[in-house]
Amino acid sequence: MREVDIVGVGITPFGKHKDATLASLGSAAIGAALTDAALDPGEIDLVVHGNAMAGLVTGQEMIRGEIVATATGLVGVPVLNTENACATSSSALHIAVAAVRGGMYDTVVVCGTEKMTGPPTRQVLDAMTTGTDIERIPAITRELTGRDGPAESFYMEVYARITRQYMQRSGATAEDLAEVAAKNSAHGALNPNAQYQKALSVQEILDSRVVADPLTMLMCSPIADGAAALVVRAADRPLPDADAEHARVRVLASALLSGIPGTTGELLEARTAKLAYAQAGIGPEDLDVVEVHDAASPNELIMYEELGLCGPGEGPKFLATGATKLGGRVPFNPDGGLVSRGHPVGATGCAQLVELATQLRGRAGERQVPGARHALAENAGGYVHPDAAACAVTILGRR
Repeated sequence: MREVDIVGVGITPFGKHKDATLASLGSAAIGAALTDAALDPGEIDLVVHGNAMAGLVTGQEMIRGEIVATATGLVGVPVLNTENACATSSSALHIAVAAVRGGMYDTVVVCGTEKMTGPPTRQVLDAMTTGTDIERIPAITRELTGRDGPAESFYMEVYARITRQYMQRSGATAEDLAEVAAKNSAHGALNPNAQYQKALSVQEILDSRVVADPLTMLMCSPIADGAAALVVRAADRPLPDADAEHARVRVLASALLSGIPGTTGELLEARTAKLAYAQAGIGPEDLDVVEVHDAASPNELIMYEELGLCGPGEGPKFLATGATKLGGRVPFNPDGGLVSRGHPVGATGCAQLVELATQLRGRAGERQVPGARHALAENAGGYVHPDAAACAVTILGRR
């Protein structure tokens, strides 16, 4: 089985881009990734495109990836379209890695895109809610909120329930939740592609509007547009440019699992992480930098434990040590995470990996983690109550 490298990365600024389309966003990210890899479109064997919501938000179904690929000049190249809730483009990478490892393709472009702004916010939130079993939504909402009728934001009610349960078993306080958001806002302030580039105080975060108790608005990921792309290539296939060859990043693990409805056991994220560690042959103690799916800031606290960085209930203490901020032992979300970098759903998984590859290459500028050698991305999406519907954990290593 062949080894696989990330050889090129590209990303657009995340935010509200009124005139953008999937094609304009995707072609910008793919073009940047191809330039970074010093490869021409003619050297690409396959495109795996990820988008979660265009069918419901813009009406474009079925050939989203073909439209993006054509705009990039990848005319005639085979395209696979991937949709897997918030784990969409990390799932696309999983497919690409399998395709290269299996020997059918040598070089694959992976791209995640999402255009969420423009339509009414209610339409976008309703589209996101379809990431769960729509026949069960009324019953789940009633259990989450204690009342009949739709929630303002279904997923924030999910995260609020998870957060309240976590606070009970760990002793985490509202200030702890806000500390995570504040930390990541400081990281986002150093990221020129982040949707929000302003460091916020704990008090500012606590004082913002309550969305779903105990989550305030500044603890919740925003609606955004954006795209991110990766070029993956078999390790035994050289690159024509010496600088690009030197910048390869090895994919040590790509683990993807689905959630179990009604489970009372270990969470999906922990199960997926254990599979990824086994594939990579490393443990949590070997990680230097981590990206996690903080659609709501408290989820980062929970992931400290689910990824094995600290013991059960120890997330707040681990945060208090400063280990997860830039300059700490294992910085989390150095690009600002979903809350500050933004969360265009189909692009998020690739965006996490663009950041980690950039860190391992030593090219992250002011937010660089010195000497980073091993990096992990956790990207979960959808909901099957109480598990996420899908989770991808990817581990990268510096060549």
